[in-house]
This record gives sequence, C-alpha cells and structure tokens, in this order.
Amino acid sequence: MRVQRLLLLTPEVSRLLPEAWLALGWARFHQLRSFEDYSGRWGIRMEETPWQCDPQQEKSIRHISHAVELASRYTPWRSSCLVQASAAMTLLGRRKLDCTLYLGTAKNAAGRLAAHAWVRSGPIYVTGEREMGAFTVVGLFGRRTVTATNTQMANKGHS
Repeated sequence: MRVQRLLLLTPEVSRLLPEAWLALGWARFHQLRSFEDYSGRWGIRMEETPWQCDPQQEKSIRHISHAVELASRYTPWRSSCLVQASAAMTLLGRRKLDCTLYLGTAKNAAGRLAAHAWVRSGPIYVTGEREMGAFTVVGLFGRRTVTATNTQMANKGHS
C-alpha cells in the first residue's frame, strides 16, 4: 500500500488494518477445515440478528468494513468473499457487535453454480454488498452478543 494512501485513512481504520489482515489470514487458514468445523464459529444457523444499532456502533461497523476490504487487497493468499466475511465476523465479535453471515447461490453466465458470502451488522452490509443482489440466500448464521447497548436497542424495538 502506498504511504500516501495510508496517511489519508482515518486513525480508526489505520489501527484496524493489521488486525483485519491477521483475521483474514486466520480465516483463510480455518477454511482448510471441514465446513462444519469452520462454520461453527459463525453463530446460530438460520438466525438473523437485529437490523438496528446505535450511531456509535455504526461508526465502528463502517470502520471494520473499510479495514477488511482494504486489507483483503494486500494478502498473499486469495481473500475470497467467505474469507472476508469470516474475518469481519471476528472483528465484529471482538467489539461485541451483533452480526449475520449470509450464504447465497446463483447461476453464473456459463450456467454454473456460483456462491457468495456477505456479512451484515445492524443496517450495514460489512462485506460482499456489491454482489449480494445476484444471489439467493440459502443459509445464514447469526451471532448475538449480550451488552447493555444491544439490550436497550432490542427493548426500543419492542416498545
């Protein structure tokens, strides 16, 4: 990455880059395991997390999204959509932010089955947003964290 571009990043994103890069590597390494082992870290199968979060959480989510996307361009391994989604889940989980990982399939131009993975936290698509519209969701994994802020947001949703 050019030094000039690094200097233009917000301090929050700059601080997240090494963590995002390492999370991408860890996710890629875990991808070598069976799907059942690999997917067990993503949360509860077929459970979606809430669509709301507070403004401070939204800022953190956007910073994580930017850091994962940027770091994925500079890995010596292939950082596929699934690797990026898993890395984003790791960073979001460390910050106690609810998130949902979606798995989708579609037929590509050649008529072959294609797959895609993306992550949403609150109302924000953290990874994979550009391509997700072309895919039909076939699975999802929701991971909720219990914090005072999340409990307050859930209570507001039921009022």
